[in-house]
Amino acid sequence: MSDTLTDSRRFRILTVVDDYSRECLCLVADTSLSGTRVARELDTVIAERGCPAMCVSDNGTELTSMAILRWSQETQIERHYIAPANHPERLHRELQRSAARRAAERDAVQVARSRSRGLGDWKEDYNTVRPHSAIGNLPPAIYAKLSDPAMQRDGTLRSLGGSAPHPVAPPSPMGSNEQQTLLISG
Repeated sequence: MSDTLTDSRRFRILTVVDDYSRECLCLVADTSLSGTRVARELDTVIAERGCPAMCVSDNGTELTSMAILRWSQETQIERHYIAPANHPERLHRELQRSAARRAAERDAVQVARSRSRGLGDWKEDYNTVRPHSAIGNLPPAIYAKLSDPAMQRDGTLRSLGGSAPHPVAPPSPMGSNEQQTLLISG
């Protein structure tokens, strides 16, 4: 996603979302994001979370660059491009309202070029506090933890209030419900 600072300069935020759990896995803000930088950030996410079966993204220049194509071949991770409007709108809408707006009002270049504490705090709040209707009104991190096969017994998903005999979330109208799919936008 991109936005404009109070001094009219543009900045970008790379967002990486687990399409299954809706967790925000990565927020990287800078005045420019190259394909090489995106590949490096994806490698960091993979080191922490494991290798996805597929990465879904819009067709922004940093996501269709030779660096990303080379990264995809080297990692053997399938790529799927979607229309730009099909990225995680809720995450972007909330992020723009809160962290990005506050960042734009402070020392814009410093905030945009660092992994600001504000973005980290926002990501933590989004993942652990804010309920998401598409996953049974649970915060994404709790849904991911409860969806972990090691946490399930008898094939049912255990939730905080008991058990759910069927999946809590309906199939996603956009993207994939595969547990190992990352939705990437920038």
